[in-house]
Amino acid sequence: MITLEEAKRHLIIEVDNTTDDVYITSLIEVAESTVLSHLDYTEAELIEQYGAVPTPCKQAMLLMVGNLYANREPIAFASAKDLSFSYKYLLDLYKRS
Repeated sequence: MITLEEAKRHLIIEVDNTTDDVYITSLIEVAESTVLSHLDYTEAELIEQYGAVPTPCKQAMLLMVGNLYANREPIAFASAKDLSFSYKYLLDLYKRS
C-alpha cells in the first residue's frame, strides 16, 4: 500500500541508499498489517470501499514506519512522545464499527 520509495522519502533517506531497504520493507509490512487490523479490513476490502487506500491511512502507516525506524528498542529514555493520537485520529476516520 506504500512503496519503499514513499517510506524512504518520509524517512528522509536518499532513494539510492539501499543500506536499510530490507529493514524498511519489513517495517512497511508491519505498518500495513497493523493498520488493516486496526481498521478491520483486508487490503482488497479497503480499496473496494474507498477506491484506493485513503491518504490518512497511508499517513498513519508512514507515521508507524518512521516511529519504528527511529525507535528500534521498546523503551526510549530521552523523552516520551505518544504518536498514538495522530495514528488513531487518522485511522478512526475509516475504522469499521
